[in-house]
Amino acid sequence: MAFHRDKKSLLKRLVDQKYLIVLLLPGLLYYIILKVGPMFGMIIAFKRYNVASGILGSPWVGFKYFVDFVENPYFFRVIRNTVLLCFYQLAIAFPVPILFALLLNEIGHTRFKRLVQTVSYLPHFISVVIVIGLLKQMVSPTSGIVNQIISSFGGDPVNFFMKKQWFRTLYIGTGVWQEMGWGAILYISAIANIDPQLYEAARIDGGGRFRCMWSITIPGILPTIVIVFLLNLGQILNIGFEKVLLMYNPAIYETADLISTFVYRSGLQQGNYSFGAAVDLMNAVVTIIIIAFTNKLSRKLSDISLW
Repeated sequence: MAFHRDKKSLLKRLVDQKYLIVLLLPGLLYYIILKVGPMFGMIIAFKRYNVASGILGSPWVGFKYFVDFVENPYFFRVIRNTVLLCFYQLAIAFPVPILFALLLNEIGHTRFKRLVQTVSYLPHFISVVIVIGLLKQMVSPTSGIVNQIISSFGGDPVNFFMKKQWFRTLYIGTGVWQEMGWGAILYISAIANIDPQLYEAARIDGGGRFRCMWSITIPGILPTIVIVFLLNLGQILNIGFEKVLLMYNPAIYETADLISTFVYRSGLQQGNYSFGAAVDLMNAVVTIIIIAFTNKLSRKLSDISLW
């Protein structure tokens, strides 16, 4: 009887919330078709995949391709480059939107504040192809404005895209410029939810702008900062190859070759699909472990976590 009552109650809730379910369906179908469905193909990481035999017909090889990746001469290079680039992003690109939101919050002129905010997030809507194209024009060794400035001070032109030591600087710099304003929107919204009476009480007690920022604003948006940080950790070993692919060339593989580009070259360009799938699967498993560990640590230290 209890089972039938629960079943009727569930059906009643589904009927009552039918419009919300209809709104949910497109997003649910998107994840089922494009995210969950393709996970079946991960089994080729454990098989010697052959197009003619298909996924199910290809012979099993176990963890052979995982071992091949660890023994690959480029293993440490791609791991080092990926971890370093992710670390620089977390250390440089992650705090910039927070600082920008804090500074923007201190602007008293409302119209100027809105203008700055609007201009700052417009680069987010520019295609990464256009961004890299503009960057190549700006740092061109023959006609780029950057090299013209260097030449005007008596220096020699620099071919930035052929110098391995400049790859991370260019990558992080363009990322900060493109995403700073967009990333700040979330923190600006969190700041807007802080009780204004806290600021009034602090000013009555003699607190200045810096003290209010340090003692009220930052603690007020700290949960948002932690959640965004944990979400960014989900990309710590999963940097998309699109932007890197537009920037890199064999001359800078030493610093620009990442896990994603290594998978692209070995899996798609060289046709070694099983090996590419194994590398990508190993990358995903390590990322999940890092997120789970960091989430647990955050929950113990601050009671803030994703789950």
